[in-house]
Amino acid sequence: MFTDMLKDFLKTYGATGREDKIADTIKNYVEAKADEVYTDVMGNLIAVRRGISGKKIMLSAHMDQIGLIVIDIDDRGFLRVSNVGGVNPVVTVAREVVFENGVRGVTYCETEKSGVGEATIAKLFVDIGATTYEEAAAKVGIGDICVYVTNFVELGNRFACGALDDRVCCAVVAEAFNTAVSDHDIYAVFTVQEEVGLRGATTAAYAISPDFAINLDVTLTGDIPECARMSVKLGAGPTIKVMDSSAIIPTFVRRYMEDVAKKNNIKVQNEVLRGGGTDAGAVLKTKGGIPACCISIPTRYVHSPVEMADIDDCHNAVKFVNAMLAERELPRF
Repeated sequence: MFTDMLKDFLKTYGATGREDKIADTIKNYVEAKADEVYTDVMGNLIAVRRGISGKKIMLSAHMDQIGLIVIDIDDRGFLRVSNVGGVNPVVTVAREVVFENGVRGVTYCETEKSGVGEATIAKLFVDIGATTYEEAAAKVGIGDICVYVTNFVELGNRFACGALDDRVCCAVVAEAFNTAVSDHDIYAVFTVQEEVGLRGATTAAYAISPDFAINLDVTLTGDIPECARMSVKLGAGPTIKVMDSSAIIPTFVRRYMEDVAKKNNIKVQNEVLRGGGTDAGAVLKTKGGIPACCISIPTRYVHSPVEMADIDDCHNAVKFVNAMLAERELPRF
């Protein structure tokens, strides 16, 4: 069941650069349908299903989640941290966090000269209950990364949890990989280090050299009170990305997506994201250029512990991916 798989993905640790555990969890869900599963040097998990057309399609979603990396431990046992990825320091104050080894702590910030509403990364610290440097250092080392501890909250047709960016799309890719009917070789790539520069997708795309790439990621919405203007809404379908800060999707690729959605009666919406990028931007620039697109899941409160999405958007994203995989013809320039 999709939701059960998603919950497993969400509860598994997988900070940027520390994706081994989430890769193992995802592997358990895709290896039965795969002809080959392997991990590359960067740490990308790649599952392959062979087809008969001689064409290769790369599906991708990133496994990593934002976090805080330990840069110093003071003599009272407090951990000073820096961000790994786009961490909002105000949202991060007074949160429970967990390290890869299971050590838990709570975050707070210096308040002598300002309140928590003016928190910065430089003022953040993690308290793991230690009272001395030695006690803290026995549990956590310099370079260890913690992530938010969050709960999966079901809200009717919607749900909220930390790390939906991008575990919700990892679940979509896994579901599509397991259920698609396609003549093409399918490479399901669960990428690493997206949050710090689209790094895993860059190397994976170069090695695979697909004929077409379908990336999945979350995107922002414009359907909450007093937010920045954006047409994307929860429940209105997955999006066809037009542009973000990493890419302008080629017109011939976007028209291909629109035609497939129309032919299969799949509800979609167009997306223009004014900030942020996805792995599609890296793939488009690989080698001499690879035709690539991005399907996004509308998500509220991105990069927080309460990211929210709609289950129908997820199911329609699976349908959309499967419809493109079923096409015998790929986008043509």
